[in-house]
This record gives sequence, structure tokens and C-alpha cells, in this order.
Amino acid sequence: MGRVTSDTTATDAAAQHAPEPPGAPPVWQRRLRRFGLPVRPQTDVRTRLVPAFPEPSGRLWAVFGAGAEAAARLTRWSAWAGPLLVALFAGVLRFWNLGSPRKVIFDETYYPKDAWSLLQYGYEGTWAKNANDALVGHPPELLLSPEHSYVVHPPMGKWLIALGEGVFGMNPFGWRFMVALLGTLSVLLICRIGRRLLRSTALGCLAGALLAVDGLHFVMSRTALLDLIVMFWVVAAFGCLLVDRDRTRARLAAALPVGPDGLARPDESVGDRLRLGWRPWRIAAGLCLGLSAATKWNGLYYLAAFALMAVLWDVAARRTAGARRPFRSALRRDVLPAFGATVVVAVATYLASWSGWIATKGGYYRDWATTPEGRTGAWVWVPDWLRSLWHYQTEVYSFHTGLTTPHTYQSNPWSWLVLGRPVSYFYEDPKAGQDGCTVAEGCAREVLALGTPLLWWAACFALLYVLYRWLFQRDWRAGAILCAVAAGYLPWFLYQERTIFLFYAVVFVPFLCLALAMMIGAIIGPPGSTERRRTIGAVGAGVLVLLIAWNFIYFYPLYTGMPIPKSAWHHRMWFDTWV
Repeated sequence: MGRVTSDTTATDAAAQHAPEPPGAPPVWQRRLRRFGLPVRPQTDVRTRLVPAFPEPSGRLWAVFGAGAEAAARLTRWSAWAGPLLVALFAGVLRFWNLGSPRKVIFDETYYPKDAWSLLQYGYEGTWAKNANDALVGHPPELLLSPEHSYVVHPPMGKWLIALGEGVFGMNPFGWRFMVALLGTLSVLLICRIGRRLLRSTALGCLAGALLAVDGLHFVMSRTALLDLIVMFWVVAAFGCLLVDRDRTRARLAAALPVGPDGLARPDESVGDRLRLGWRPWRIAAGLCLGLSAATKWNGLYYLAAFALMAVLWDVAARRTAGARRPFRSALRRDVLPAFGATVVVAVATYLASWSGWIATKGGYYRDWATTPEGRTGAWVWVPDWLRSLWHYQTEVYSFHTGLTTPHTYQSNPWSWLVLGRPVSYFYEDPKAGQDGCTVAEGCAREVLALGTPLLWWAACFALLYVLYRWLFQRDWRAGAILCAVAAGYLPWFLYQERTIFLFYAVVFVPFLCLALAMMIGAIIGPPGSTERRRTIGAVGAGVLVLLIAWNFIYFYPLYTGMPIPKSAWHHRMWFDTWV
């Protein structure tokens, strides 16, 4: 080894303080490489702003004898045909024998009756104590009076349930119809969202198929509760924001200058000063988020999380386009329009959902502002209906935060991801010869709001994987999935003393499926992997997916209330807390 002299020392010191070459990664990225951060080649800025969809291979269709032209056409059609087929499969599952059990199960004692009342009066009336039995009697009776009743959830979800009742009547099929339809459409949305997010039609369809065979999503799609309706609007808002992200980044990419080599170059004036213009997809997201909050208030957490996420996406886009101060540029040019498109639109949507209550005079607290209590205070100049509505909201908030009444099936959010305490919506134990029971030992019929266990347990590992991708590989897709899961899950830890249930988790189930599809894509192997690596990965991923499908089939009787022998029912109670 040569002798170290003062000259070589000076040279090394100069090299350490030399400016970084153009396009070199920042210091924090170089330091994170020891933890797995990949070295990404410098690419065209336009490609970094809007990654292209990989050109799909037509080899699959060629195996079935299709010519090159036909294979190319079928591959293009698969972008919609695949998601539609998965949604059709999900719809058949959800609508098959939808009217069974022909009972008012669990919290259907509230929402279908409130929905029918909205159709009749525009507000929630009062039902007789024996109304549930009368609704499914022979003949059915509607024991409803116009006397107002106190309800603690906004009306939007009940209006949607009322659409099915208006078409099919006040019966189990009628009040479950719209929820089953939205559950089916959410599978279609996740297929398309997964395709856009992961840039793969196959992985998008896989995410939708996983959602189609999740037990909790399946049961909630066949029960007239509000939580699945919240989930639908949250998923729709997420999809709208993804489209908005791609379109605005494409607008930035189109404005960048092109160098002599034909590649786009970052440009400070474009990144810092370009106005992103009219953004209808962001407004659509605000509308969807408003509809989710107008169904149940937990939609407000998604409004806050998604609005912040959308602004951070703008910051990242401006940085990539060449902005020197992307946060300041986004603050000056994007934050106020984003607030208007999301928060203002959502608030307006929420108010519009109360139109029936506002337009009529019989609703609970509707005339509170005209009472002696309502005529006092500093806000008497505000319209009576608005002050009455505000008072109603404060009373409802007090109810929700103070709800601590013990319930047999309540659970702590710490146990949700491992399915610690599912909720039984319906249970009967018919004897031999009754209700389809054909065994001497007797049968059990149950509708159990239980996620498909293998899917949820695999999703726990998938969440760890996407957390790794976000922290160490700076993958914005993983960050988006984590944001959506966190907004639906973490707020419940603030209310651990409140009476809460596992089925509230249905709101973030679609994003668990996206996380699992992303992990399965990594198991299969990235493009460019060897044939052996891809084959081994595909076999492992296929086994996991088949086990999840088998697990759904195994628990299917508990999701639908089918009569099964009591011994078979006991075999499916894997844990004591499931009973």
C-alpha cells in the first residue's frame, strides 16, 4: 500500500467536499441503502411524474390459441373485463338468497325502519315495540307513527337503504338491496384502484377478489347497517384522488422543457409557479368524503387524512418537477383550492343530506331554536334551522363520546386485526326437521361478522411489508395504503372506554386487501426476475390465495345463516372468544 502524503490527504479532503454530480441521490437516501433502499436509476422526469402502465404480455391468450392481434386486443380489454368479472362473482355471492335470514338481525332493528320513515315523513318517526316481528309476519305490518324519535347517525346512509325499500318493499331483501349493491361495486372499485395504484391489472383484480371473499365485507354487504356504506364512499374518494394525482402530475410533466436528448428536465419555474387548474376529480373526492361523513361521523377522519395526503402528493409532484421550495409553492398555490375542493364540498354535502329534516317540521330537535332555551345566546341571528341542527349535532356528539354501556360482543381495537371478538348478528338452534335441519343432534344457524381468518392474519404481515416499503423504499403507494388503514383504525384507540365493535373495521378492509395484493406481487417477484424466481414466487402466492379462498368457503355457512350440525358449528369456533 502506498505511503499517505500531505498531497493525497488534501486530495481526499477535496473529494469529500466536492459538489454532488447532477442527479445524485441525497445523503439521507445513500444512508438508507444499508437498510434496503434500492439504487434507482435516474429516469426521465416525465416518467417519474407519471409512470407508464407496463405493456401487458399476450402470452396467456396465446396459450389458448389466440393469434397475436387477438391476444393484444384481449389483453387491452382485460383492463375492464377482469374487474367486471371479479365484481360479477362478488355480486352473485352477495345477492344469492339475500333475503335470508328472513328476520330483523342485529342493528337492522334501527336503520331499515328509520329509512322507511324517511320515505314517509322526511324524518325518523317512532315504531311500536313489536315492530320487528310485525315486519316479517304473515302478512307483514308497518307499525309506524309520525311522532319523532331520537337518532344518533346522519341520514345519508338511511336514504340509500330507503332506495331499495322503495323499489322492493319493506322486507329483508328490500332493505338489504342497496347495501349489497354498494358492496359489489366496492369490489369493482378496488379492482380498478389496485390496477392504477400498483400498475398491474392482475394485482388489481387480485385485490378485488380478496375483498370479494372476505367474510366481514361479505356479511356487511348482506346486512342493512351503515358501516359498509361509509366504506363505499371512502373507497370511491380514494379512487378519485388517485385519478386526480395522475392527471395533475401529467399536467406538470407536459409543461416541463425538453433537452437535446429528448428527455424532460426539471424546471424551477414550472415546479414552483405552475397553477394546476381545474381539478374535478378532487371535487368528486370531496363529495364522496362528505357522503361518508353524512352516513357516520367516522368518515370525518378520512376527510382529514385524505385532504392532507392529497396536499403532500402535490408537494412531492412539485419537488419532482423542479421546485426549489415545494412546500411553500404548495402552500401558496394548492392548499386553499384543496381545502375548498375537499372540506368545503364535504361540509356542503353533509348539510344537504339533512334536507328532509330541514324541509319538514316533525324531526327531533327541529324546532329547538324556537324554544326559550334556543332563543338565548349570541347566535340568535343565525337561521333557526341551522341553530337547531347544530344543537342536535352537539347532543349526538355527547351521546357517542359517553356511550359506555357494556355489550356482549364489544371489543377493544387492539384485538381487531387478529379477529379477537367477532359479532354474532343472528343465531338459532333448530331441532331435527325444523328450518332445513336434517341431523338428529340438532343444528345451528348463525350470521357471524367474522373476517376470513387467513386473509386477515396474512394482512397483518402485509401491513408490516407496506410499512417497510414506505419507510425504507419511499414507496408512495405503500404510504397511501397505510394512510387509509390508519384513518379507519387508529382513531378508535381514542375511545377504548366506549362501546365499540369489530365490524367497524369494515371501513378499512379494502385497504388491507390492497396491502396483501402488494405483498403477493413482491412474493411473485418484480419484472426482470429469473424464470425460476417467478415460478417459485407464483406457486407460493397461489397457495396463499387458494388457502384464503378455502377459508372463506369453510366459514360460508356462518356468514349466511345456513343450518349446519352443531358439531360442525363447534369445529368452526376456533377460539373461545368467537362463541
